[in-house]
Amino acid sequence: MRAFSPLKLRLGGSLQDKVVYGTGDGGRPCTPFVKNASEMHGFTQGCLPLHRWDELNAFFQKSGAKIVFGLNALNGRVHLPDGSMGGPWDHTNSASLIRYTASKGYKIHGWELGNELSGTGVGAKVGVEQYAADVIALKSLVDNIYRGSPSKPLVLAPGGFFDAGWFTELIVKTKPNLLNVITHHIYNLGPGVDTHLIDKILNPSYLDGMASTFSNLQGILKSAGASAVAWVGEAGGAYNSGRHLVTDSFVFSFWFLDQLGMSAKYDTKSYCRQSMIGGNYGLLNAATFQPNPDYYSALLWHRLMGTKVLAATFSGTNMIRAYAHCARDSTGITVLLINLSGNITNQVSVTAEGTHAQTVKKHTRKVRHAPGFVQAAGSMRGEYHLTPKDGSLQSQVMLLNGRALVTDANGNIPRLEPVKVDAAQPIAVAPYSIVFAHIPNFSAPVCG
Repeated sequence: MRAFSPLKLRLGGSLQDKVVYGTGDGGRPCTPFVKNASEMHGFTQGCLPLHRWDELNAFFQKSGAKIVFGLNALNGRVHLPDGSMGGPWDHTNSASLIRYTASKGYKIHGWELGNELSGTGVGAKVGVEQYAADVIALKSLVDNIYRGSPSKPLVLAPGGFFDAGWFTELIVKTKPNLLNVITHHIYNLGPGVDTHLIDKILNPSYLDGMASTFSNLQGILKSAGASAVAWVGEAGGAYNSGRHLVTDSFVFSFWFLDQLGMSAKYDTKSYCRQSMIGGNYGLLNAATFQPNPDYYSALLWHRLMGTKVLAATFSGTNMIRAYAHCARDSTGITVLLINLSGNITNQVSVTAEGTHAQTVKKHTRKVRHAPGFVQAAGSMRGEYHLTPKDGSLQSQVMLLNGRALVTDANGNIPRLEPVKVDAAQPIAVAPYSIVFAHIPNFSAPVCG
């Protein structure tokens, strides 16, 4: 976790709206979850004891992570005839937890209200008018408890699936500054049991389907004149814990990095991946704690892609996904190229007008170079070529420039070193591969 410093960690999910906090305000015993198939999400109400909260915060401090905590938004509500949960949010227990947290000096980056209660909801839903009032109540709580504090936590909502009408009304009712971050969740590949997940991941048209969600949310925020920014608050691609040897293997980096590139293009400020550990979509293997391929993809993104996004287009096959940012903590730009084709090598040249390529069949010796941006003689760039071990898309070992990425005996992350290439030459993007290319001498005015 420290390798990403600072890393945002969001604590929440399906059971957060069934958690009470052992602050003593309710006069009830603090008991754990119990499985019960007749209950929402298959569990009874459970309690978070304060000693456990203390332990978690000690871990957060050691990790250097920025913490977003999801609060129970269903306290005090009643079932309505339309199937939604009505009545105002009873924030007594949540307020006790927030006060305790502030009194202990624990740093919380943000408090988020509820999980997947927007629109039609998952397990439960709350009407947008009532929910907006509850968000305003949370903002008031946070403002009062942290009055005079130099680091006031953010207020985030709704942590649910995008519904244009519902989100629009929430944004309008909380503008201009009663909500800091609007969060939405993404599981666009469907259930983890789907045997066609890899086909979807390798289908550029399917990947393009998420652009409308990012674009629509960006448009709503702009039109409303809200100060809130957009985050993806949770994204695991395939719900119900993903699928072993798909969402925890090399092939999933095609989906994940494409999501990072696409979301940034539409001004998404943070992207929370489900999960750090747990399920079949964790960045870490739950049994061995070894990083899965997406861990290294995320780490390279974090180190190479700056926060300024450039308009990038690719002229040629639709099997290449292309994104470009100002380089992070360096001069020039970083280009991300994702080759969804299993039998075509693309020779890509980067120009000031866009990205162009000629393609050649895999193993073909004749390669044609496209005209590209003219680099000064002797200029070099750094390339990071990601491929799967043994050429298997479902491998859980990723190769960087042909070298397996595995931790050492002490659990240390391997060095992520580029190969240096003559910047005048095109970038060779092999079949079923991913390339980050840092071009330090590429002049993009916005990058300074």
